[in-house]
Amino acid sequence: MPSKRPPSPPIEPMAEEKPKAAERIRRTARELFYREGIRAIGVEEIVTRAGVTKPSLYRSYASKDELAAEYLRDYEVGFWAAFNAGADIHPDDARAQLMAYFEGLSQRASQAGYRGCGLTNAVVEYPGDDHPARKVAEENKRKLRARLVELSTAMGAKHPALLADGLLLLLEGTYASGQLFGAHGPAGSLVKIANQLIDASLA
Repeated sequence: MPSKRPPSPPIEPMAEEKPKAAERIRRTARELFYREGIRAIGVEEIVTRAGVTKPSLYRSYASKDELAAEYLRDYEVGFWAAFNAGADIHPDDARAQLMAYFEGLSQRASQAGYRGCGLTNAVVEYPGDDHPARKVAEENKRKLRARLVELSTAMGAKHPALLADGLLLLLEGTYASGQLFGAHGPAGSLVKIANQLIDASLA
């Protein structure tokens, strides 16, 4: 008589995988660095908030400076996604592409808790040109300026570089003033001012 096979153990539902330490560190650093500033946040606070140990942080990042640079690389990915989103909606209209970003920025910069552009903030925090975080931010701003020249050229501006610089100054001014004035600040006028500047450049 064949022996009975022992019953199979019940199949338990798989528990949701806990984020790895490096990912928790990365997410926590992004939140804290953006809200409080990079210099204001120490490694101890990051690992405590992330629920990891210091060795875990240093296994993933050589230093806090490198973690700050990685935060800005992540931030830059999100920035370009937002900046270029209008191209999918308005593929043949450079002005509409740009204004889609300006409209979104105007709304974000008018909300409570807005902290401006993380890349711009890093440049202010690190005036020297040798910090890894500043290098990421500087490269982004150079690319942004060049992109604005491309868009200004596509719009038919008589002096594309001049219009691009004017638009860049509007952007940077919005990043800063949004932190000061909130809902009733100049960020609410961003779209109107940008359109007037573009109209003047085409006349």
